[in-house]
Amino acid sequence: MLKKSTSKRLVDYLSYILLILTGIVVILPFVWMILSSFKTAGEIWTFPPVFMPKKFQWSNYVEAWKALPFDRFFINSLLVTIFVTVGQLFTCSLGGYAFARLRFPGKDKLFLMYLATMMIPFPVLMIPLFIIMQSFGWIDTLKSIIVPGLFSAWGTFLMRQFMMGIPRTLEDAAKIDGCSYWRLYWKIIVPLCKPVFATLGIFTFMGTWNQFFWPLIMINTISNKTLPLGLVMFQTRIAAETPWHLIMAASCATVLPIIILFIIGQKYYVKGIVTSGLKG
Repeated sequence: MLKKSTSKRLVDYLSYILLILTGIVVILPFVWMILSSFKTAGEIWTFPPVFMPKKFQWSNYVEAWKALPFDRFFINSLLVTIFVTVGQLFTCSLGGYAFARLRFPGKDKLFLMYLATMMIPFPVLMIPLFIIMQSFGWIDTLKSIIVPGLFSAWGTFLMRQFMMGIPRTLEDAAKIDGCSYWRLYWKIIVPLCKPVFATLGIFTFMGTWNQFFWPLIMINTISNKTLPLGLVMFQTRIAAETPWHLIMAASCATVLPIIILFIIGQKYYVKGIVTSGLKG
């Protein structure tokens, strides 16, 4: 018993050491980005590299924000992200509710067909989606980024898996009291799905906020660009020498909303991931 206890403790210590080392490797680039945002241009190019700045240059953030209309980029990204996140939570929760709680012919086959769309790579959909946006006259508008992101097969799957674990006795009792399907969804199912709403909301917010490829195709004018496009524009507009210290400052300001959102919703996020994987 003593040998087993000692071996278990040794395995635990090794696991902790491995996790700590992995965490350091993961967080090190982020720490480097934050510290580089306070450096001067000379310190960025110093060799051997300087980890800590000699003097924190807070003016880098002001200079980076004024170099391009980042306030407009921020508003565009915020609008797109909020509309896509709220829309996807609504459509995916309705789809998950239909596939998890309702009974209709061909439900399972339809659900499998819907999930099969996850296997189609985006480059295959890019050209037909561009033609559709062009036919609507939405090229170079925020609508071309928002509308295609309002639906998600993965989000519907996540919602369905969570909703299948909700006891049907609640649903049966509500039906006896004369509750309609819509009221059942809004008054009973939605309040019980806060963890999975938080999980899908965080994933959708992060994915939409960082989206680059599709906005790059659709957006041309500077006034409609989002933050990722603005960062690339910031990098390429100076041909002589890239101002990495200013780009790092702009990047830190860009990731700040995601960090705040994750800190606020991490409790529901973890709970939603665990429970969604166990239902059904």
